[in-house]
Amino acid sequence: MSMSKEKNGAGAKPDKTGTNKATRVEPVETPETEQAKTEQAKTEQAEPDRVEPDQPADDAPVTDADTEPAEPAEASAPAEPPSGWRRVVKLLRPHGTRSELLTGLLCLALGFALAVQVGQSTGDQLSSLRQDELVRLLDEVTQRADQLDAEVGDLEAIRDDLQSEDGRDQAARDLAEQRAEQEGILSGRLPAQGPGVEIRVTDGAKPLEAQALFNLLEELRNAGAEAIQVNGKRLVTTSYFVDSGGGVVLDGGAIASPYEWTAIGDPDTIDRALEIPGGALPRIREEGGEATTTRSERVDVDAVRIPGQPEHAEPVDPDAGK
Repeated sequence: MSMSKEKNGAGAKPDKTGTNKATRVEPVETPETEQAKTEQAKTEQAEPDRVEPDQPADDAPVTDADTEPAEPAEASAPAEPPSGWRRVVKLLRPHGTRSELLTGLLCLALGFALAVQVGQSTGDQLSSLRQDELVRLLDEVTQRADQLDAEVGDLEAIRDDLQSEDGRDQAARDLAEQRAEQEGILSGRLPAQGPGVEIRVTDGAKPLEAQALFNLLEELRNAGAEAIQVNGKRLVTTSYFVDSGGGVVLDGGAIASPYEWTAIGDPDTIDRALEIPGGALPRIREEGGEATTTRSERVDVDAVRIPGQPEHAEPVDPDAGK
């Protein structure tokens, strides 16, 4: 009986049916087990969970040290001041925007294209002329330059005479007389003589129009003619040609073919200017008329024209504006 009690003392109690029913056996805490639990708790508190450096914990606070970049180990040396050449290069460096630079390039290209076009058009005009025509133009330019040089010399001589005390009065009188003669010739008030040309123009099957005669007058003036008359009438700055029925009217009076012109000036220059292709005389011939030019060392322009009194223009006192 004693042995059966010891076997059943392990916690199994017989039920009413006579069978043994298993029950939960609680571990018995001994002083050794309590000491082991205490040491394990201290170890867990001393060693917290490790966080991998590549995978930071979500709850870890972000500090300023993590966001600020690391300071360089050594401070950079102070920058040297730019030299003179570097400043010049910096000033010359373009500072405009892309649109401004593009606009500048377009303007430059347009100016270059215009310059090339003007040069080509001028070269084409000259290249269309014959060799004798180019020589003629060169002679005209040379003669005009010589005339201007002579005028400069005359004016300098007059200036020197006026600056001298002895000949000041006489030079002033001579200058006044010279100007009066020049103004009288240019205005048509005085007759004139000198080298020049005589031109004869006649109608063809169809009478010439006033425009053809006016073009001839303009060509003579451009060629340097100083005194001009046609059919005994002096031509001045106010002269005009108009068509009237079947004829031409000059300054209010009718004139008819043949038209006899006399012009004082350099004969060679006037003749070459009138015969340039597309000039006054070639156009008259194209319209069916006839035109001939005769050079002469002396021609007379004896017709005079008394200038009328101006109705609106008045002289200005040179000292009024001072």
